[in-house]
Amino acid sequence: MLEDNAYEIGEALIGKGIIMKEEFDEAINSSEESGVSFLDLLIDNFNVDKNELYNAIGELYSVPAIDLNDYVSDPKVTELVNEELAKKFIVFPVFSIGNTLTVTMADPTDIVALDQIRVNADDDDIEIEPCISSKKDILEAINKHYRATDAMQGIVDSIGESTPGEFLSDGEAESPVTKLVNVIIKQAVTDNASDIHIEPEETFLRVRFRIDGILYEIPELPKHLQASIISRLKVISNLDIAETRVPQDGHFKMNVDGKPMDARISTVPTVFGENVVIRLLNPANITLQLEDLGFNEESLMKFETMISNPYGVILTTGPTGSGKTTTLYATLNRVNSIEKNVITIEDPVEYNIGLVRQIPVNLKTGLTFARGLRATLRQDPDIVMVGEIRDTETAEICVQAALTGHLVFSTLHTNDSTGALARLINMGVEPFLISSSIVGIIAQRLVRKICDFCKESYVPSPAVIKKWGLETDSNGKVTLYKGTGCPECRETGYKGRRGIYEVLTIDDDIRHMVIEGKSSHEIKSFAIKEKGLKVLAVDGIEKVKLGITTLEEVSRVTETKTIEKREISGSQAKESTDRSRIQPLRATSKSVNLDEYQKKLTTWIGTK
Repeated sequence: MLEDNAYEIGEALIGKGIIMKEEFDEAINSSEESGVSFLDLLIDNFNVDKNELYNAIGELYSVPAIDLNDYVSDPKVTELVNEELAKKFIVFPVFSIGNTLTVTMADPTDIVALDQIRVNADDDDIEIEPCISSKKDILEAINKHYRATDAMQGIVDSIGESTPGEFLSDGEAESPVTKLVNVIIKQAVTDNASDIHIEPEETFLRVRFRIDGILYEIPELPKHLQASIISRLKVISNLDIAETRVPQDGHFKMNVDGKPMDARISTVPTVFGENVVIRLLNPANITLQLEDLGFNEESLMKFETMISNPYGVILTTGPTGSGKTTTLYATLNRVNSIEKNVITIEDPVEYNIGLVRQIPVNLKTGLTFARGLRATLRQDPDIVMVGEIRDTETAEICVQAALTGHLVFSTLHTNDSTGALARLINMGVEPFLISSSIVGIIAQRLVRKICDFCKESYVPSPAVIKKWGLETDSNGKVTLYKGTGCPECRETGYKGRRGIYEVLTIDDDIRHMVIEGKSSHEIKSFAIKEKGLKVLAVDGIEKVKLGITTLEEVSRVTETKTIEKREISGSQAKESTDRSRIQPLRATSKSVNLDEYQKKLTTWIGTK
């Protein structure tokens, strides 16, 4: 292990001016306490450039350093080192020239590993040339590439060259392309993906799943199947197969393992063909209760007080994919009852809720949010939910509805709670109307949860404690948690998501500040100091302390540089386990054996 030569490596790094002696000593001490590699600590906690670090180590041991992001692996080369051996010795085959196989290793001094690779290659004349890469990069490459390679083994011309519509007749419900599309959708549902991306490239068809907010690539498909797959999706979504020049939107329903699922589909033309994104809508999401979303006790109490108001506007803010819709549906579940008339205007309606009258926006017929909202107010509603405030007209009608005795829920795309006030003013809504109608605002983000199957504790370094302002015990230490990576979480260390929230109650003091024209920054500073507002990052840190998520996740989704005036290291904003940032190591193929593809795809991620 390179860690056994830590002081030799440290001396070389200090000699090159890459790190200071104090930083090395702190990294070594933290490594002994936490069990985390001192090399990872140098990268994560001290802003040491990964490539510079490994180039220096490679020079020390006279081996090249390789950045796996720059390489596209050849499946024929990968076959020379089996997956079991690769994982055992943290090694990944990069390329083969003549009788020389180049492999990159976490520890290029491991003679036993080199001998095992040579024996495994079953070639007495083969020479093994070692290189060095980071352990994390190698494990991510192994996890991604070997699964893709396995999924493509045994491929034969069972489908062959096809043309659009060739497998789409009504009498062929179990045609190869139909089965292939079903397999992809089923696997996406099994892996709890929220979206399926089908992306044409010049020579192949890329397929990716969005899982817990991150895109992961699954085994690619041959280019010649592109037209048939996209046509099949259009058929089940009632879209025009012949029209490929303009965007189209549709939806379809399906059953996966006996459970009903809804899906929204969007197509857009690109230079290599139509790009398709399928949003998978799981009805189980609408059964979520507010307690399941991630509110802490104090924030939940504030929010429940807001929604108990008989009238007023309650806004949920955050970027796309931050869970606003789920929060709104959970809120409707809480306030919905036989005594109340609840009406929604949505674009589109994602889930059906009993007792709730749901109106889909239809721009083709002129049914906009504003027009639908005006009509809704003539339907004697008690509670109105507007999917999004997009323009001044909709904003003004929401305010008017609140002032005339209705409880209105809606969303805005702003970064924080007080930013929603400034956004409404910029839309042209008068400050006195805003102050009179807004009851409360919540900002939210989604962080990935630490995987329960590989969760372990560690003690962060003093540098991390200082930079994040973490409270310590009498020994100056604090215990945090992380996921080490396992098959259950696809080696990411994360599984599932949880919300972090910033809940702002609009009281008389804040109303006066709005009327006086105070900036959103001034209002936020006042709310933090005088009202005890917990900003997103602070709520995130609380969830880190509880072992729900990690510092890296909080930094990733909040994009904050300070927490309660304490600076956060930019290195901690790195997402070390974010596999979506790894360039895919592709295996190429001419055709797909459907049975083999289905068998391997179902074991691709998170499947035992």
